[in-house]
Amino acid sequence: MQEPLEVACAPLKRRRARIHLLAGASLATLVLVATVVASSASGAARAGAGAAATPSCGTKPVTMNAYVETGFAVPIDLMNLFHKQYPNVTWKIRQDAFATLTQNAPLVLSGPNPPDMMRLPQVSGLVKDHLLKNLDGYFKAFGWNKFPPSQLAQVRMPAAGRPRGAGSLWAFGLNYSLTGVFYNKTLAAKVGMTSAPTTLAQLDALLAKAKAAGVTPIVQFNGGATGGLLFPLQQLMAIYGPPAPINNWIFQRAAANIDTASNLAAATHLDGWIKAGYFNSDANATDYPTMMSKFQHDEGLLIFDGDWESGNLDKLMPGKVGFFLMPTLKAGAAHTAMSAPLTYGIAAKAKHPDCAAFFFNWVATNPAARKVNVSVGGSNPGGPPSLPVPVPKKKGSLIAQTLAAGGVVAAQNGAMDFIANATGAIYAQSWTPEVQKLFAGQETPANVLTKVQSDYVQQVKSGG
Repeated sequence: MQEPLEVACAPLKRRRARIHLLAGASLATLVLVATVVASSASGAARAGAGAAATPSCGTKPVTMNAYVETGFAVPIDLMNLFHKQYPNVTWKIRQDAFATLTQNAPLVLSGPNPPDMMRLPQVSGLVKDHLLKNLDGYFKAFGWNKFPPSQLAQVRMPAAGRPRGAGSLWAFGLNYSLTGVFYNKTLAAKVGMTSAPTTLAQLDALLAKAKAAGVTPIVQFNGGATGGLLFPLQQLMAIYGPPAPINNWIFQRAAANIDTASNLAAATHLDGWIKAGYFNSDANATDYPTMMSKFQHDEGLLIFDGDWESGNLDKLMPGKVGFFLMPTLKAGAAHTAMSAPLTYGIAAKAKHPDCAAFFFNWVATNPAARKVNVSVGGSNPGGPPSLPVPVPKKKGSLIAQTLAAGGVVAAQNGAMDFIANATGAIYAQSWTPEVQKLFAGQETPANVLTKVQSDYVQQVKSGG
């Protein structure tokens, strides 16, 4: 999510002086206009160096259009910081929930005035339909070969759109998220939780103990067009079986199949949690912001979520939240986690692609920008491994815990993309309604996987 994952977070609580709310085309859409300038002495020098100069935003006034995900402070904060460092680009920013972005992406990118940069869902169909700009030229110009290849693999593919993992570069990560389990320390003490579970059996025992103590074991969103039960489901999949086949399915490798014996065991385990009453009873009516509100108001012991909430929870619940990676099936086994870039792309018909690419590079390499990604987003900023990750000085902070967890997953090669990213339609049209029916007792674990795989095959055939 991050997320890997990629879902709408709690509403932004700050808007700085240069950002103004405007009336949008609908009540569901907010349009922000941020006055940001992109030029500097070094930028001016490059502009005067001739045609071979590194792409930049230039020195003349530029209006950049961006389409971002509602609730994520990081892009807005980065644009504010960009404004402080450079003098003269205006950002016109539209916001929508991730599910809406997923549905709107093809129409928006093919329209007469596409955004210069946009938060993207799975990109294979967009690449196949020639809606995204190929970033290979920027890869060379900015020296992105210095980045670890794994950072960019998820947004590489041939022009046909699949399989993912190799080929041209079509998008860029503003940061790199990691998922796991947050726990409320107050409720943990109430139910007798003295340490984080390290095996699935220990996690099962903890959930039962919380239920017996009158505490909701897990608060999870699963309402609207966003199936939040995919978070625990995919984590269960990756401990009942290896993560590589899951990534193969997400990357649309030949003969990839999500309907396997190990994934059925995972879905059955999740169904057992549902039937045991371990989730909030209104999960199918709970959206992401409501889940966060419930957790912050001590209405649940655990949430399955991503490190993008670390900075927020550190501020709202200082010292009251802990984090652990999904426990393994057997003690000592390798840990896994959904880990994916906060993916942004440049429209094929963007008016200012060089400025967008310049912003991408600045986000990954500028020390102050990298610090924002960690302190606000709680996520690894990526970029060249030679650049330091600005870990918070405060020991034991939630951000420090999630960054450390990311190191564990990287060392054990346990990172996965998010199963919602397998095709452009799989999240909203297949996974979400299926896990909602599973929660409501209207679908079996076996039928969930069978239906999703059937949809997947059809969507891949149609270029999704």
